[in-house]
This record gives sequence, C-alpha cells and structure tokens, in this order.
Amino acid sequence: MLPIPERVRTLAATASVAKLSVDGAPSPARGGVDERGRPVLLVLPGEALHGVREDAVAAVNLTAMRQLGDVTHPRGLIEVQGWAEAVPEGEARAAAVAVAAHSADESLFEALERFGEPDAPRLLRVDVGQVVYLTGQESGLLDADDYLGAAPDPLAETAERVLAHVNSAHRPQLTAGVSRQLGEQPGEVWLWELDRFGATVRVDEALVRFQWPSPANTGLCLETALRGLLCSC
Repeated sequence: MLPIPERVRTLAATASVAKLSVDGAPSPARGGVDERGRPVLLVLPGEALHGVREDAVAAVNLTAMRQLGDVTHPRGLIEVQGWAEAVPEGEARAAAVAVAAHSADESLFEALERFGEPDAPRLLRVDVGQVVYLTGQESGLLDADDYLGAAPDPLAETAERVLAHVNSAHRPQLTAGVSRQLGEQPGEVWLWELDRFGATVRVDEALVRFQWPSPANTGLCLETALRGLLCSC
C-alpha cells in the first residue's frame, strides 16, 4: 500500500471541492487542488471569502470518487484545514487551470484579466495547517509538513487508465483471477485501486488487497503485475 501521505496526496490530486467553510460558516465552493496539494478556490464578489481577511480560518472538504458501472462511490474524503491566502499573480494562471479542471467557470477569465481589482473575482488558496482523511478503512490526521512533503503516486495516471480499461472490458478475467486467489467464487468484482505496490479489488462490499511480489517502478511493470492477477492460476 502507498504510504499514507502519498496516498492522501494521490487522492487529493483528482478530488473535487465539495464543501467550504470560512471561520466556521459555510460558503460557496468551487475549485480544485494545485500541484502541491493545496486547495485553490474561485471566489466571486459578494461571497463571504471575497472580502474576508487573508488569515481567515478555512476548511475545504475534498471528495475523490470512483465510478463502478452506473454507481459512483467515494474513494476518499479529505478535509484540508488552514488559512485563506491570495494566490500570487505569477501563480494565478496555474491556479485557474486547477480550478477549471473541476469547475469551468467563465469568471476564471475575469479573475485573470482583472487580477487585483477590488470588485473582480479572486483566486485564493488554503495555507495548509493539517489534513484530516478517511479512505477505505483508514482515517487519521496529517500535519502540514507530512502532507505537503509528499507527492502523488508517479504511476497514478497510468494506474487510472489501466483501471478504467479493466473495469470496462476485462471484468470476467478479473473475477476469475480473484476467484482463484481467494479459493472461492466471489460476488460482484471491480478493480478499486491500483498502485505500484498492489491492487485493491472491491468484492461485493468488501475491499481485498493483493500485493505485488515487488513494487512496479514503471507503467509497463504495473500492467505486467496486474496481468499476473488477471491470469493467475
């Protein structure tokens, strides 16, 4: 299994902003996560965070989801707690791209073109204090150094592509491979998580972990390791 800080950062990299509170009060939420894992937010004039002092206490709830057939399931819930701060002008375009990945709001163009004007939409981010996470059967708390010092799994993009392909085209092989590994006929089987250390399979409502004999260091190694599970005998 990925180390917890890396796992949480991997989930955060593709998570959507689900909820925002400022000084304990709910506020409209639209945004994403920047390359360091900090929530970035598009804030419109008239909203609570637009005119608030930059050291306001902010909590952003992120949700990472998994689509299995016609049903969407939560993979992880992450709450980033910290303080609101303005995105520096030199980083504004990258922040806008991060927001646009989840919320393609036309106000992003105005936030860039009118950057710094008092009545323009603002791009803010959260200066991380701590991170609360719930993922699978694990929950806990990360301090800012552990969270910001980690990076997403370098094979995450390949893993998500392969996982989607297996779930859409190779579930019978996955079911057969899991059946041989467990020594019994499983129920509904889906590939749930995939990383360089192993694969997590959802069998009905349970999550079952299969470790690779050795970590996969490349995308090709990852695909080869997964093929061993699908074709196990």
